[in-house]
Amino acid sequence: MVHDPEVPAGHRVVDEGRRTGPGASLEDVARLAGVSASTASRALNNHPQVAAATRERVLTAAAGLDYVVSPDASRLAGGISRTRVAVVVPHLSRWFFGRLLEGLEAGLHEAGGAGVDVLLFLVGDVAGRRAFFEHLPARRRVDAAVVVGFEVDEAERARLELLGVHIVSAGGPREPFPSVTVDDHRAGRQAVDHLVHLGHRRIALLASEDPADRGPDLRSAAYRDALADAGLELDEDLVVRVPFGASGGADGMGRLLGLRRPPTAVFASADEIAAGAMRTLRRAGLRVGGDVSVIGIDDHPIAETLDLTTVAQPVHEQGVVAGRMVRALLGSGPPEPVASRVLPTHLVLRSTTGPPP
Repeated sequence: MVHDPEVPAGHRVVDEGRRTGPGASLEDVARLAGVSASTASRALNNHPQVAAATRERVLTAAAGLDYVVSPDASRLAGGISRTRVAVVVPHLSRWFFGRLLEGLEAGLHEAGGAGVDVLLFLVGDVAGRRAFFEHLPARRRVDAAVVVGFEVDEAERARLELLGVHIVSAGGPREPFPSVTVDDHRAGRQAVDHLVHLGHRRIALLASEDPADRGPDLRSAAYRDALADAGLELDEDLVVRVPFGASGGADGMGRLLGLRRPPTAVFASADEIAAGAMRTLRRAGLRVGGDVSVIGIDDHPIAETLDLTTVAQPVHEQGVVAGRMVRALLGSGPPEPVASRVLPTHLVLRSTTGPPP
């Protein structure tokens, strides 16, 4: 897997471009940016000898004109004939994204899938994401794009479609283009229904409030629906939104223990949050699975270590299926259905859940 490469020094940059919208050309971009056509071409190809300010001016001009670089011309310029796939992710440090990317690489490079370069784009915060999609038409040197773990809004989808390349979504909400994901609402129901079946009536929710995540919070919706179906009244004091991660889970659990009537069970929207909740419970001298039950979602590797009850999702397999979809769309692999797929989740019983005391 490689980051967006620069055109090697000494290579002649060929960039005819594809006319879009009103018919923007490379010369139009150069004129608007106040540079020569050759400088504009080098800037669009990330040539190392172009000043950062000049490159930014050219990218802004290209984005304003909806100018799209021809990937075929870019290949000729650098002597490249390999297939290029852009992968857009909001995080790299989290296990989910690393595991899914491993699967994606495996799916792209299965037998007969050689000659594929993966260009990784990290768009973590809101500003970085906005800048990426605004400049995207000027970066077209790819054959397909895979968006991982987030919902693509209408404006972002329009920028992707402007490229005229195949788009696949993996590990996020279902999209109008081919996607592979899990049913987060069903996963949430599996978790909360398990607690209800054990006899719990005061069930709390620790939900992530990650600003990089967009789209419907289906796991929280599942919590509310499960309580309603069980005839349990929703107590908003038991709903705590926390930053993603163990620290958020630990703090949220502390707030729940400060209630006059603490919960007997906790549903955490991710295993990392559940791990933090367990730490707070143990420091408070409470038995996890005895005094208070805890369940998470994902089956993070830490879940087995902590003996955490969770709802497992096939993260690696989502990546593999997405890679196969890309290959099928590009005609570079064996026939593979490219219709969207929802992979199953399942409850994994461990020691952190039990009947209420």
